[in-house]
Amino acid sequence: MTKKSKEIYASLLKDSVLNVPEYVPGKTTSQIAAAYGLDPNTIIKLNSNENPLGPSKKVIEAIQKEAENASLYPTADASNLRRALTEYTGFPIENIVASGPGMDSLIDALNKLFVGSGDEVIVPVPTFTYYGISAAGLGGVPVHVNLNPDYSLNVDAVLKAVTNKTKIIWLCSPNNPTGNVIAAKDVRKLAEKTNAIIFIDEAYVEFSEAGSLSALVNEFENIVIGRTFSKAFGLAGMRLGYVIAPVWIASALLRVLPPFAVSILAEAAAVAALGDQESLNAAIEMVQSERKKLIASINEKTPYKAYSSEGNFIIADVSPKTSQEAVDAFLRKGIIIRSCDSFQNIGKNTVRITIGTPEVNEKVIEAFEFLKNEE
Repeated sequence: MTKKSKEIYASLLKDSVLNVPEYVPGKTTSQIAAAYGLDPNTIIKLNSNENPLGPSKKVIEAIQKEAENASLYPTADASNLRRALTEYTGFPIENIVASGPGMDSLIDALNKLFVGSGDEVIVPVPTFTYYGISAAGLGGVPVHVNLNPDYSLNVDAVLKAVTNKTKIIWLCSPNNPTGNVIAAKDVRKLAEKTNAIIFIDEAYVEFSEAGSLSALVNEFENIVIGRTFSKAFGLAGMRLGYVIAPVWIASALLRVLPPFAVSILAEAAAVAALGDQESLNAAIEMVQSERKKLIASINEKTPYKAYSSEGNFIIADVSPKTSQEAVDAFLRKGIIIRSCDSFQNIGKNTVRITIGTPEVNEKVIEAFEFLKNEE
C-alpha cells in the first residue's frame, strides 16, 4: 500500500488555524538551565507570575488523601468546587462554572459560544495574548485597540472599534503585563453602549487593593468575570479556572465544556485552598508589601523605571537596554524574568518580573545593578 503524503491530510486543516499565532509562554527552569549551563536548583524563576510561597499545606494533604480515588471519575460539572466557590465569591452556584485546564479553557469555551468565522473580538493591548489566539482559531478576527500611554483603558477607542460583528470585548484587570486595573465606570459604559459580551479577566484580583468588579455581573447580562487558582492560591500546576457569569451564559458554558473537565485531584486541591484563608492572606500580604518595596527600590536605586501594579508582578522600562539584553543579564545572575516583546504595543525595552520573597527581591535589585554596569 502506498503511503499518502502528509499534504493530503494537511489540506483538511481549517484556514483559520493556519493563521493562528503561536502563544509564547515564559521559559521553564529546565529550558533555561540547559541553555545557559546553570544548576536548575539555583535558578530563581520570576517570569510566570507563580506564587513563591507555594500551595497551602492543607492542599497537599487534600491531594494525598484524594490520590487513592484517582481511578474514579470526578463530578461531571465540578459541583463540589462550585459549591465551595459560592461561599468564596458570594454568588449562587448557578452563576459559577469551573473548568480546566486553567482559565484558558473557559476563554476557549466563551469564544466557542459567541465567535464564528468573520466575527470580531476587541482586545485592548498590551494584554494577555491568548484571548485573540483563541478567537482566531475559530475563524474570529481579533481587533487590537491600544491602551493609553499610561496603560489605562481607552474606553472611547474601544467603543469606536465596535461594529455589528463585535461579539466579545476582552478586558484584564489587573492587566497582564502592565498591572493596572480598570474602573467600574468604564466597564459600565462599555456594557451600556454595546451589545457585545464583556469578559473581565481577574486572574490577579486577590493581589489588588482596588478589589473585584464581580458585582457588575448582578447589574448586566453581558458581563463575565474570569478567575484562576494559579496565582494567589499557588495551584498553577493544577490548571484550574472558573467564571462568574449571568445564569444564561453559565448554563450555556456547561453545555459546551467537556464533562469531567476538573480532575478529582484538582477539585480537592481547590476546595482545600478555598478553606485556608490564612495561607491565602499570607500570599496576598507578602506580595502587596514586597511589590511596594521592589518598585521603590528600582526607581530609587537604579536608572530604570518600574511602574505601579496591582498584580503579583511589575513591569520595568530598562531603556536604553533592550528587554532581551535585560533578560540575558538577569539569566547570568541565575534569575529568569520575562521579556515583554511578545506583547503588542509595549515596545522593546520592557520586562515583567514576578514579585518574590524579600530575599529574592534583594537579588533582583543586585541584578539591576549588574545590568546597569554591563557594556
